[in-house]
Amino acid sequence: MSSTLVQTDENGDRYDSKKMSSSSSAQLKSQPQSSLLSQANTVGIIGGVSVLSTLIFLEKLVWWSSRNGEECVPFVVCSDPALDGSGHSVHSSLSEIAENEVNHEHIVVQNLKQKRVFLEKSGARCIVMPCHISNAWYDEISESCTQPFFHIGECVARELKVAKLKPLDAGCNVRIGVLAACETAVVPYTEKLQNQGFEVVLPDKATVEHILMPAIESLNQRDVEGARNLLRIAIQILLIKAVNVVILASEELQNILPREDPLLKNCMDPMDALARTTIKWAKSAKKHLVQNLPCRFSNSRTKIAACSKLGTIIHANVFLTSSLLWHLAFFWGLRPACQPHEL
Repeated sequence: MSSTLVQTDENGDRYDSKKMSSSSSAQLKSQPQSSLLSQANTVGIIGGVSVLSTLIFLEKLVWWSSRNGEECVPFVVCSDPALDGSGHSVHSSLSEIAENEVNHEHIVVQNLKQKRVFLEKSGARCIVMPCHISNAWYDEISESCTQPFFHIGECVARELKVAKLKPLDAGCNVRIGVLAACETAVVPYTEKLQNQGFEVVLPDKATVEHILMPAIESLNQRDVEGARNLLRIAIQILLIKAVNVVILASEELQNILPREDPLLKNCMDPMDALARTTIKWAKSAKKHLVQNLPCRFSNSRTKIAACSKLGTIIHANVFLTSSLLWHLAFFWGLRPACQPHEL
C-alpha cells in the first residue's frame, strides 16, 4: 500500500513526485501517463486561502468517509500559497486583493484555474474548493471544467432546504445569518441561499467593525475569552433578528467557541456541508463502478475487492498523514476544529 506526494510549481505543473513506498514506482507505471490517479471516485481539492481551512476539510473528508471500516475516498490536493512568481502569499494578501485591488482579481482567478486544470489532468473526477473567499470566483474558476465542481454555498443551501426549517416570524421566509471576516467571503452564500427561498441576514457595519473584527483580533492576540465573548454577542445579534441558522463563513470563527457552547447548535460550518456532499458523490461513483464491473465478478465481495485494485494508488497512508498534519497544526497553534478521532 502506498501514497504519493505531489509537488507543483506556481503554474500548477507537477515537477516532482516523491516515492512513499517500494511499490509506488510499479503502481505508477501501470497508470495512464497523463493521470496521477485512476479511480472513478477521485476527488480533486483546490487548497484554500488558509492551509488550516484545507486541513480541516481533509480531516472531515478522510474520517467521515472511512467510518465503519470503509475505505477512505481517493483524493489529490493542490495547495499552493503563491499567486504568481512574485512571492506574495495568498494568506496575507488575497483578502486585500479581493477588497481593495480589483485589478489583481484576474491573477487570482487564473492561478486557481490552473490548479483546477492540474487536478483534472491528475485524474480528479470531481472538484471541490474548501475556501470561503475563493468560491467568490466560482463561475470563472469552473468555466470549461469537464468534471462536477461543487460550490460550497450551493451545498449549504441544499442542506438547509432539505432540513425544512420553519420561519421564526410569521409571514416571513426562513432567515439565514452569515458571519464572515470579509465581505468577499459572504458572496458564495448570499445568491445560493436566496435561490432556495431563504432570506439572508448580514451583520450591520457597526457589528462588523466593533464586535466581529475585534473578536478575530482578540483570537490572534491569544485573548481567547475576549474573542469568545465578542463572537457570542455577534451571533446573538443575528439570532435576535429571527435567524434560524448562523453560517460561520470563516475558519477563524470556527475555532473560537468551545464545542459544548449551546450557541453552536444554531451555527453551521459550511465545510461540513461540502464534505458531506463530496463523500456522497464519491460513494455513489464507487457504487456505480462496482455495479458495472464485468460479469465475471459474480459476488459483491469479489466486486469490491476488484474495485479496490482498479485504483493504482491506494491511500492507506492518508490516515497517518492526516493525523500527523493535525498534530503539526496543533503544535503551530492553529487548533483545528476537532481531533481526528473526534470527527
